[in-house]
Amino acid sequence: MTSTQASVDVLDQLADIAPDSPLAAARTTRDAATSHIQGSYRALFTAGDGIDFPLPERFEVARQVALWHGDSRLADHYAALQAAVAPPAGGARLEAALSHAQLLSHHPAGATPGHLAGLRRVGWSLDAIVTLSQLIAFVSFQSRLLRGYRLINHQPVANPSDQAAPAGRWRTGGRTHQERSAPQAFTQRELGWEPWIAAKKLTEFSPQQQTTLVNNGHADSDYFRLLGRNLAVLEQRTLTDKGIFYTSGGLTRKERELAAAVASKVNGCIYCASVHARKASQLSKRPDDIQRLLDIPSGSVLSTGQSPRWQAIIDFAAALSASPAVAGVGQLTRLRELGLSDLELLDLVQATAFFAWANRLMLTLGEPFDDEARP
Repeated sequence: MTSTQASVDVLDQLADIAPDSPLAAARTTRDAATSHIQGSYRALFTAGDGIDFPLPERFEVARQVALWHGDSRLADHYAALQAAVAPPAGGARLEAALSHAQLLSHHPAGATPGHLAGLRRVGWSLDAIVTLSQLIAFVSFQSRLLRGYRLINHQPVANPSDQAAPAGRWRTGGRTHQERSAPQAFTQRELGWEPWIAAKKLTEFSPQQQTTLVNNGHADSDYFRLLGRNLAVLEQRTLTDKGIFYTSGGLTRKERELAAAVASKVNGCIYCASVHARKASQLSKRPDDIQRLLDIPSGSVLSTGQSPRWQAIIDFAAALSASPAVAGVGQLTRLRELGLSDLELLDLVQATAFFAWANRLMLTLGEPFDDEARP
């Protein structure tokens, strides 16, 4: 990708967002998120560390992930970038990456330590596995942003459905890979998380990198020191997260956290749901409603028993989180009828879509454990 291509906001371009549109104004209001979403894209697709994971392979994986998520225009974008460079080498290494990408796209809760071991056997380094995981998860995020932007922007989307998307499947094994107690149901309790491949020790980072980790509150976390194997992407992702969730005005923070919990239920991520359901409970003072959401069984409608506003938010967030996404104009119209502004809709789309990224990392690089569980 050339420097000129990298400077163009790819989401503006692919969603046909006019500079004078209400959506463009909302994205300007959320300038931190807008800037660092683009920064994440640049970090993944203009990287100089091409030995472990060359750009032709990155573009091919991204193209396929976009297709699996039902976004042909995003897939064409990556195909055009790939056509401008050498074709990918192919072979067992790329085949393994694409097989892994398909699993992460459709059913991330089905990942196991064995899938990462399979990548190692065909030559993927630990650093490259982290970059591959980030890329797959980021394109999953991108595809949902684009769908949401097109809906806000009154543009058609592929395969819309006004049917409520159900809760997904999740892991129910009693023990983790390291033989800790594993949570078998969604909970608001605090959980731990263990990696399936080695997180770097803080001392293995350079002094400057250690400062970056410390400043972002990541130094003591196995999860973030694992993602620190590609620190440029991690830093942009962290700033994207803050730009989406820690901004004033627009959608209330409690409803952004609600959307994160909904996405995590659809994707089967017990760990992420525990964090964000707990925050939604604390902020909304509605712990019973949040627990009702967490208790919905796989295959059932997530908005059952909720207030009209929360039903509409949950239904939209679930439909945007489905793989592939099925959110349609009917769900967005209902939100507008309830009074949500373009900025609030943007916040809802971005908070939901971010967990297409976050869940896919949490579910495929490790797993939660529950120290409070009985043996």
